[in-house]
Amino acid sequence: MSLSHASDTIAAVATAVAAGEGSVAIVRLSGPAAEAIGRRLFRPAGQQEWASHRVLYGHVLDPSNGERVDEVLLLLMRAPRSFTRETVLELHCHGGLISVQRLLALVLAAGARRALPGEFSQRAFLNGRLDLTQAEAISELISARSRRAAQLAMAGLDGGLQQQINLLRERLLDQMVELEARVDFEEDLPPLDANAVTTELAAVGAELRALVAAGDQGQLVREGLRVAIVGQPNVGKSSLLNALSGSERAIVTDLPGTTRDLLDSELVLEGVPITLLDTAGIRATTNPIEKIGIERSRAALASADAVLLLYDLTAGWTPADEALRQEVPEGLPLLLVGNKADQPIANKTTPSSGKNIGADAGNNAAKTTELKISALEGSGLGELTKQLLRSCGQTEGSNLKLALNQRQRDLAASAAAALARSMEAAAQQLPWDFWTIDLREAIRSLGEITGAEINESLLDRVFSKFCIGK
Repeated sequence: MSLSHASDTIAAVATAVAAGEGSVAIVRLSGPAAEAIGRRLFRPAGQQEWASHRVLYGHVLDPSNGERVDEVLLLLMRAPRSFTRETVLELHCHGGLISVQRLLALVLAAGARRALPGEFSQRAFLNGRLDLTQAEAISELISARSRRAAQLAMAGLDGGLQQQINLLRERLLDQMVELEARVDFEEDLPPLDANAVTTELAAVGAELRALVAAGDQGQLVREGLRVAIVGQPNVGKSSLLNALSGSERAIVTDLPGTTRDLLDSELVLEGVPITLLDTAGIRATTNPIEKIGIERSRAALASADAVLLLYDLTAGWTPADEALRQEVPEGLPLLLVGNKADQPIANKTTPSSGKNIGADAGNNAAKTTELKISALEGSGLGELTKQLLRSCGQTEGSNLKLALNQRQRDLAASAAAALARSMEAAAQQLPWDFWTIDLREAIRSLGEITGAEINESLLDRVFSKFCIGK
């Protein structure tokens, strides 16, 4: 959104729209002409006062012919007591497709323009209603896939992240003032305590690195994991998916090669959204349909965040299992999971024994974990969940209160790196103004996190990721 268009009246459907779904939809307007457009289209039933923050009942009429378009509720919120701090008007109409789209078309014809993605939130930011971290938290709350993700978003919306970043930035500004004063008036001021300055810079840098690490944990909670379950045919991949998801998501039979396509299941484990990909067994086959499934399995491996390689404990680790392990892309966390622990297990070869299959664990040796479970009885699934999350970076017992998103993490890491460079200038006993170059860069990066220092193009890039109507 160009700042020169900030005085336009904008409109959008603020609720999900789908045919046959949603009993209520909302058309939202914000801007100086919002109330005038509402008065032109809306006819209240009986004598009702047009007052701010009151709900009116009536109908929307088509001004061209007087036709009743829909029965609606109207909510008027006059500036500055609204989300955008502009006059906001909402028309609550029937859901579905036709009524809400006709209503929006009338609003646009009456003088509003269609809102851009995130433009309501962008106006709230520009008008001082929210800082940038709070605006981003709104988007994260809407897209949250688990309760923990929603809690992190609410912590950001409540201003906790803003306060923490502002405090760190103020501490750096205090040091900047001391240094710049010495640059300009060193002869008139007492000597600078250089150790105190570098100690403070080191402390802020450590706190920033901790925030970055917490942000990595938060990314797992927000975005979740794609986990591919692979293995030879009939080792229990579909049974494991069903056991973890708690539903009969995949067909389970005694016939090898039952899964001919890529199945997925969404679930939440320890607060982390997980997409489980149940793949077709990778093996040599002449069946053209099964070949397609196997190619899709290889594609799933390439896109996964982690791999569960399931093998049959009753048969032991076989050369075919080892060949499948070599299919796992380099660097991916790999869990070798022996299934059917509820059945008699003979003295068979194991993945770590190296007997008959070679001792080399392939490219994933450093990230490989071995477990034993029974998908049929559910034993070992708790430990499997812990090991899976741990292998992907989730700290056990993590109690996140705040978490930076990707944009914020990048800026916090940039600020920490700038502070390290400033401390290097101090260690080399360079003049004060050399210290301030990177210190100023750190302050600027923290300002970009909250929006205290931001340009129009960056602002557009942040809000373009929001949904339309928010």
